[in-house]
Amino acid sequence: MFSFLHSSDLHIGKRFGNLPEDLRGRLREARHGVIARLAGAAREHGAGVILLAGDTFDTETPTPAVLRQALGEMARNSPLRWVLLPGNHDSLLADQLWSAARGVVPDNVILATEAVPLPLGPDVILLPAPCTTRRPGRDLTEWMTGAATPDGAIRIGLAHGPIQEFSEDATATNVIAPNRAALAGLDYMALGDWHGLVAVDARTYYSGAPEPDRFKHDRPGQAMVVSIAGQGAMPTTTAVTTASFSWQTLHLPLLASEDGVEVLKAALPEPFARRQTLLRVALSGRARLNGRTAMISLLEQVAPDFAHLEIDTDLLGTDCESDDLETIDRAGALRDAADLLLAESLDEARSGDDRNVARQALIRLFSYCEAIDR
Repeated sequence: MFSFLHSSDLHIGKRFGNLPEDLRGRLREARHGVIARLAGAAREHGAGVILLAGDTFDTETPTPAVLRQALGEMARNSPLRWVLLPGNHDSLLADQLWSAARGVVPDNVILATEAVPLPLGPDVILLPAPCTTRRPGRDLTEWMTGAATPDGAIRIGLAHGPIQEFSEDATATNVIAPNRAALAGLDYMALGDWHGLVAVDARTYYSGAPEPDRFKHDRPGQAMVVSIAGQGAMPTTTAVTTASFSWQTLHLPLLASEDGVEVLKAALPEPFARRQTLLRVALSGRARLNGRTAMISLLEQVAPDFAHLEIDTDLLGTDCESDDLETIDRAGALRDAADLLLAESLDEARSGDDRNVARQALIRLFSYCEAIDR
């Protein structure tokens, strides 16, 4: 039985420039820390080799500190062996990166920078397909089909890129044949690029990123433990959680008759998990004006508990009735303004954009007046 850990897309050194500065450092450190977590998962499950299917580094020019510290952490987790495949973010075009890596590579780290068979153990051969550029424009796994390996050897493919149109990069053109495992007689095809775990077929998997970096996939960071009894045997796979941060999208469809605050309270993550959670709350459906502002107020109150919190109200419609305007004022200039905005927000003769502007202005006015009353 040959067991190994399949991971990809660590993106070590990612800067997270769109997030608050105090959070960026924590997220960058989590990407470095995932090396130790992958090593721990490998040891726990009896795997002696860790295959990294591309994008170990976020850019083709990581700083010397990022490179040296990553390789140093892998060295500290010897006798585990690590195999690093160039991906589209850290492709072979990055001469400086791979030259520097060759100069300091530890004995337990293999740089899979050539499309040649690599022995991983007795009767186990790895067939890597390193990315030559960010967008090679061809299927780099084609060579695997004709690659000669010893009789009876387990054949494992290692590649980075999309299958068909299944890609993190909308402009990707290096499409991998979805049946490459069958064409090349592979016992397992370890893929990177897609940041969520996906089984393409029984022998072909995207491991997903071990530490998430966006809300897109909305699932915990994972890696795959793979065991193969021998050539031709079906691999057994086990997904293991490896992330320290959780990126979650909370979809909350609402009815105007519901108490949105209570629904929201029940749906929020438990307090003990919030410091390590980046949360996007997507409100949709309908809400009364006062209910909407109460939900936003609640989210603003709990936001400091989370690593990061975003509020998306693009799909949330707001219903306003005359008694809602009583909160603004019973009479006078503010009430006149509120009545005018309400009328404009409902005026079908106006454009959708104009009605939305009036609606948002009314919501803002309501929020201000409600805050003053408190």
